[in-house]
Amino acid sequence: MRKLMIIAAPLALMACAEQAAEVEEEVVETEPAGMTTANGTAPGTYAVSNDEGPAGTSVLNGDGTYQDLAADGSVADEGTWEVVDGKTCFTSNEDGAEALCWTESEPAEDGSFTATSDAGETVTVSPAVVEAEGEAEE
Repeated sequence: MRKLMIIAAPLALMACAEQAAEVEEEVVETEPAGMTTANGTAPGTYAVSNDEGPAGTSVLNGDGTYQDLAADGSVADEGTWEVVDGKTCFTSNEDGAEALCWTESEPAEDGSFTATSDAGETVTVSPAVVEAEGEAEE
């Protein structure tokens, strides 16, 4: 009986050690992937132009909000954006506004792309060059 206890004791300890190792598994939290437009473009500030020339600037924020700025820098519109059915859709904060969705081309090497609305309007979107504060033109 004593021999059996001597053999069984280490086996019991090993079984307890294996259970403890399983309990101590590290929980790895992953951050959700950042928002991108339907073509994979990251949030940021973009110059928008159409057939008539510069149309303004759009600022897409990583939290799903946006602002459209007029040429003079005033806020022309703001709301939320999301990807729906492979299109980037913008919904204005104005009462009763419906989402306006755009189909985007793949970005070029410089990050620019074209976007066509469901209504057929086509614009060119390019990463905006933002001047650092304090820089003055001479």
